[in-house]
Amino acid sequence: QVQLVESGGGLVQAGGSLRVSCEASGFAFSTFYVGWFRQVPGEAREFVAGINADGKRSYYIDSVKGRFTISRDNTNNTMWLQMNNLTCEDTAVYYCAVHRGIRYDGWGQGAQVTVSL
Repeated sequence: QVQLVESGGGLVQAGGSLRVSCEASGFAFSTFYVGWFRQVPGEAREFVAGINADGKRSYYIDSVKGRFTISRDNTNNTMWLQMNNLTCEDTAVYYCAVHRGIRYDGWGQGAQVTVSL
């Protein structure tokens, strides 16, 4: 059973940094593309960043390029999203997910990130 558990996040002032973590289990983590998403209440879930199976290629949406870094450790089935120079627009619940077939799944409870002025 695919399971992804997010942790980290919290409250930070604008310009600060946070890191969210994701522990994976129930599938061959090292063989799949994984990603981070975020969601604000009342809005659709938004893809933020993704990383390929061996960790050598990553992709970011324009609004986080240069500020966020996605990484993974296939030995420990863990991935992270390091977020720097945060803005209020980054406030959201952050989710990790695994890309399997034609969709992402493994949605966990998410990690709340709140950026204050």
